[in-house]
Amino acid sequence: MRAAAGGSPLVNLYEAGFRELQSQVMGTNPTGGKPKNISAVGVEMKLAAAEEVRGLERWMPGLATIGSVSPFIGLFGTVLGVMDAFEGLGTAGAASLRVVAPGIAEALITTAAGLFAAIPAVIAYNHYLQRVRSEATRMDNFTMEFVSRIETLYS
Repeated sequence: MRAAAGGSPLVNLYEAGFRELQSQVMGTNPTGGKPKNISAVGVEMKLAAAEEVRGLERWMPGLATIGSVSPFIGLFGTVLGVMDAFEGLGTAGAASLRVVAPGIAEALITTAAGLFAAIPAVIAYNHYLQRVRSEATRMDNFTMEFVSRIETLYS
């Protein structure tokens, strides 16, 4: 999982493909020969790619949860703040802005805090999702090119 650690995931794919190719070539003839099943090389590389993608996606559920839950937490705080403001209104016995303003202000601060957490999380989620998809496409293309090159060399 080099990609998750900041390296290129293509290194792991190459290593997986080369190991499989080498085991097939050396397995048939210790001095070298033809691979038995070239598609198995592609399968090993696809398995390595899936592992890389899983490593890249490890923080995605957390970002998705923060982005989707935070507005509701803020909304819940808003409801509590408005209820508190109305309770203050009932206790004071007079309808004035001076009585309701503190509760409403607290309610709006809670809403802003929820949005303050949610908006960056959603932006980060979308940014990383695009990068993960791009890396997955790169890995698929690399795998196809690698297998194609092996087929060319050994045909």
